[in-house]
Amino acid sequence: MAFTIALVGRPNVGKSTLFNRLGKKKLAIVDDTPGVTRDWREAEGYLLDKTIRIIDTAGLEESFDDSIQGRMRKQTEEGLKQADAVLFIIDGRAGVTPIDEHFALWLRKQKKPVVLAVNKCENENAAMAGMAEAYSLGFGEPIPMSAAHGHGIEDLYQAFEPHFPKEVIEEIEDDNIVPELGDIDDLEGRQDFDFAEIELKDDSDKPIKIAIVGRPNVGKSTLLNAILNDNRVMTGPEAGITRDAIAVNWVFNDRKMRLVDTAGMRRKAKIDHAIEKMAVEDTLRAIRLAQVVILVIDSENILEKQDLQIADHILSEGRALVLAINKSDLMTDKEQKQDMIDLVNYKMETSLAQVRNIPSVSISALQNKNLGFLMQTVLDTYALWNKRVSTSPLNRWIAARESQNPAPLYEGRPNRLKYITQINIRPPTFSVWVSRPKDLPDTYKRYILNGIREDFDLKGIPLRLLVRTSKNPFN
Repeated sequence: MAFTIALVGRPNVGKSTLFNRLGKKKLAIVDDTPGVTRDWREAEGYLLDKTIRIIDTAGLEESFDDSIQGRMRKQTEEGLKQADAVLFIIDGRAGVTPIDEHFALWLRKQKKPVVLAVNKCENENAAMAGMAEAYSLGFGEPIPMSAAHGHGIEDLYQAFEPHFPKEVIEEIEDDNIVPELGDIDDLEGRQDFDFAEIELKDDSDKPIKIAIVGRPNVGKSTLLNAILNDNRVMTGPEAGITRDAIAVNWVFNDRKMRLVDTAGMRRKAKIDHAIEKMAVEDTLRAIRLAQVVILVIDSENILEKQDLQIADHILSEGRALVLAINKSDLMTDKEQKQDMIDLVNYKMETSLAQVRNIPSVSISALQNKNLGFLMQTVLDTYALWNKRVSTSPLNRWIAARESQNPAPLYEGRPNRLKYITQINIRPPTFSVWVSRPKDLPDTYKRYILNGIREDFDLKGIPLRLLVRTSKNPFN
């Protein structure tokens, strides 16, 4: 069921006008006469692109008897029970009244999120005093709006957005193909456990989910169209054309793929519009749900700060990352191209040292250059992201590593590495049992992970390491 918002306030503050505005049609009678609405009603409505359920309630009156006003109040209370959140509306021209204060106290006891809106603010000077008084009701910063003129809808969206439930997108499927391993600590020292031999669920018939991300105007949509050989999404020289994440099914080398074109991501400080904010949230969700992410960068502006921040976010989410250096056709000189590749490698090594050797491909989306190589690199990186390492070689390896470079002593005693095994994929995840996990420095954890990357051919993908307390920490 859609997120439900109850419109609450004393009579004639503009609840029904806003109800009609959000419902995009005349659903409720609107008149200057107080108390026209007596029963609560509901309808489907919209906050920008968000489908919601809206409840229009009767004006709150300070009546608890069986009079019309008393019954109206009961109806309002019933309507409130149906809601996930409340929009408390007051009249900006009239300011805060004793009835507003009374029902503000009542709403604070309802244990539902409350957003305070000051309506009839089309004339800022006339509503200035009402806005100032609204802070006294204790619901934080009030939202100035005009239901009659449609002002303030974006601000309402931003106020309710933190309370929206996390949506389950219909194409999302469970990516967990690893059987339940039970209590991880029971695996310590088991000679019969080998993650590489476990039978995983077969998901080869499911498409690989690939998100195409990057700053605005680097050629993400052009790349999608070029891969598909079709004008599937709109492109142009203007930044920010793409707003919604567009998903398209495709097949490459007999492997199903689901490509998602996303909106360009600017720095947070530069985002000043609600629609762009929603688009960026959509992109972040696409990254979280992807398996491989293609980060498109501009060959003329190699790995700017925002590119590196996006890459860092992708790796932090544990996604496999492939860099697509677009517009390489603008560089005709071989030496110039090599300098570009060297610069990419240098910036990635120095700025994202936690994952080295991230694969990069020079492409031209406009001229369809190297796109096959790009998609093969995606497949190869996806295979690495799913790689499994046997337990016995891992433990022989860590014993050798520890003898070369032992962990720092703790209170004069060695902090021994007792056992290591892989416990998951996507990304490859390893668990190591040590004498004193809390005293194992981060630098030594990176030493272990970097060694695994180098010696087990897991370069260019994120890895995770869980450090556990050994059952026998004293020897």
